[in-house]
Amino acid sequence: MLYTRQNQLPHARLGVVVAKRFAPRAVTRNTIKRLTRELFRTTGLPPIDCVVRLAKPVNTKANPATSTPLKAALRIELARLFASQTKARQ
Repeated sequence: MLYTRQNQLPHARLGVVVAKRFAPRAVTRNTIKRLTRELFRTTGLPPIDCVVRLAKPVNTKANPATSTPLKAALRIELARLFASQTKARQ
């Protein structure tokens, strides 16, 4: 989930909330935070405050935390969320 609010600064700010109940392994939580920060930096967002929060569990036995499919799915979802804010604020 992505929560946003306009700010009075000349740049966007980011907050990431990864609950332990949705990602019990620290490796998974850190991977999610790293990917989120990377995409936030590369996406040109208007001056808004963004909070990214997990809404569903991401760990399964079939897809471990560092698997390539999980990272790809996270990138796609985060890119979609950030792109929606870029279009909405223009």
